[in-house]
Amino acid sequence: MEKTKILIIEDEEAIADLLAYGLTREGFEIRTALDGVDGLRQLENFRPDLLLLDWMLPDISGLDICKQVTARYNLPILMITARSDITDKILGLEFGADDYITKPFDLREVVARVRTLLRRIAQLQNHKEEPSNEVIRFRDIAIHPDERLVTKADEPVELTPKEFDLLMALYHSKGKIYTRAELLDVVWGYDFPGEMRTVDTHIQRLRKKLDAADLITTVFGVGYKFEKRAE
Repeated sequence: MEKTKILIIEDEEAIADLLAYGLTREGFEIRTALDGVDGLRQLENFRPDLLLLDWMLPDISGLDICKQVTARYNLPILMITARSDITDKILGLEFGADDYITKPFDLREVVARVRTLLRRIAQLQNHKEEPSNEVIRFRDIAIHPDERLVTKADEPVELTPKEFDLLMALYHSKGKIYTRAELLDVVWGYDFPGEMRTVDTHIQRLRKKLDAADLITTVFGVGYKFEKRAE
């Protein structure tokens, strides 16, 4: 059985070594990079199942790497940050991070968050309601679940992994009213009220990219839903 592969991009060598040691003991296959350039190179060669990414790197911002990774890979990202301000954490989520942990951290918490994140990703993959080869069509929009591809008028629509997951969650439950907390739990695995803004931001981007403000609607005082009338 192949081991789950984790890439650690962390410029503090002592922290990188600690994380590598702890996660290796838990049965993961680990590679480390001490800067962003090496980290991006190893992403191509190592093809990890999860990325542990430091916010503050000497050459490339962790946020910039996060943005590049989410644009090119369907890869869960656990961001490591010394920033405790909730605004900074929300920013990391909006750039594509799936979870974050604040320095100083307990290694046991890192392991627990890694396992929780991997388990949630596996559950999402195992509970797809559409056959992976079935194209979903409404209006001039087509969704290809197996390729995680969306087109509008036969032109590709560039969605981030979280935007795609949000679209699928809403579409699969057409007519269901989701609260922001429910969407955070389903798509991001969060239930912390301080992060509700990231849902609003992703909804706004989806509406704009798909020109679907009348399909992805706001239920004032509650949350959002995908209208059943999609055709």
